[in-house]
Amino acid sequence: MTIDTQTLPDAASASEGPTLTERLDDVWGEFEERLARVPVLQRLAEGTVTIDDYRRLLFNLRQQVVDGSPWISRAASRFDIDHFELRSAAIHHAEEEHRDFLMIERDYVAVGGSLDELRAGRKNLGSEALSGYMFHYADRPNPVGLLGAMFIIEGLGARRAAEWAARFQDVLGLADSQVRFMTYHQDADAEHTGDLEAILASGMIDADGADEIVRCAQVVGRLYALQLEELDR
Repeated sequence: MTIDTQTLPDAASASEGPTLTERLDDVWGEFEERLARVPVLQRLAEGTVTIDDYRRLLFNLRQQVVDGSPWISRAASRFDIDHFELRSAAIHHAEEEHRDFLMIERDYVAVGGSLDELRAGRKNLGSEALSGYMFHYADRPNPVGLLGAMFIIEGLGARRAAEWAARFQDVLGLADSQVRFMTYHQDADAEHTGDLEAILASGMIDADGADEIVRCAQVVGRLYALQLEELDR
C-alpha cells in the first residue's frame, strides 16, 4: 500500500501519552500471545503438526482471503476527496490482493487437496466474524481505522508467514511449490507494512483517528486468532 504522505491532510498528533506506534506495539504483543495458544500453531512449534493440519489451515484461510480485495475496494469507495491518497492506495492494494486466494488454491492442490471441495467450502466461525467486521467497517465514511486492520494482517504476513512456511517444510518435508502463499507474503507484506508504518509514525493521524486505528487493530487481532482457533467449525 503506497501512500504519498506529503499530500495527506494535516492533523495534530497527541502531545502526551504513548505514541500510536507504541500503542500498536502493545496490540501486537497481545496478538502474538493469542497466536501462541492456537492449537495448530502450537503443534507447528512442537514439530507434531501433520499434513492434514496444513491442508485444514489452507482450506480455512482461503475462505476468508477471497474476501480481502472486496472489502478493501469497498473501503476505497468510502474515502472522500480529502482522503484522496488513502483512496488511491486502497484501490492499488485491492488490485495487488485480489489474486491471493489463487495461490492458496495451488498450494492446497499441491498437498493433495481437492480444488472442488476447497471452492465449495464455507468460512469457519472466526472467518465469518472477521469478514463480517471488515465489510461492516469498510462501509463507514472515511474508514481510517482500517489502517489498524492492515497493521495486523499485513504484519502477520511480514513477520510470521515465512517462519511458518519454513517450519512446515522442516516438519513435513514440503517443497517450495507447496508453501508459495506464505513465502510470497513475507516480501509483499513487508513492503506494505513499511508504507503503513510511515503513515502511522508521521504525526498526520489525529487523536480520534489514532483511537480508531488501535481499536480496529484490537478487534481484528482477536478475530484473526479466532479464525485460526476454529478450523473445524
